[in-house]
Formats: sequence, C-alpha cells, structure tokens
Amino acid sequence: MTIERAIRVLAGTFVLISVALGAPGSPLHHDPRWLWFTAFVGANLLQSAFTGFCPAAIVLKKLGVGAEKAPKGGVAA
Repeated sequence: MTIERAIRVLAGTFVLISVALGAPGSPLHHDPRWLWFTAFVGANLLQSAFTGFCPAAIVLKKLGVGAEKAPKGGVAA
C-alpha cells in the first residue's frame, strides 16, 4: 500500500469514528468535543496539500508503510 493510500485510509477512519462519537444523533454519541478532532484532521489534510508536510506520513513511513519490496531475484525494475 502506498503512503498516499494509507493516509486516506487513516484520515477517513479518524473522521468517521470522530463524527460517530461527536454527532448528537449518532447511536455512538459520546461527547460533541469529538468534532474538534474531525476539524483537526480536515485542517491537517488541507495544510499538507499546500505545504507537503504531513505528520501522518512521517509516522507511517517509520512504521514501514509504503516501503517498496525488492522483487524476486533482487533486481529492481
């Protein structure tokens, strides 16, 4: 999985969970302050589109997500 795809999965998951926990009509409603987390994720996505700096990408790279595996035979294409 590429870093870009992993970031989309991570951000989408965070947004869905935080909206479910923060929206008053949700059966999973816990506290409306969860919507601040949703806003933080959106703001981070927006700023990373303009600056290229994405903390999630740094963390995912350190975890090995998006690292290309050498093909069989050890020769890169």
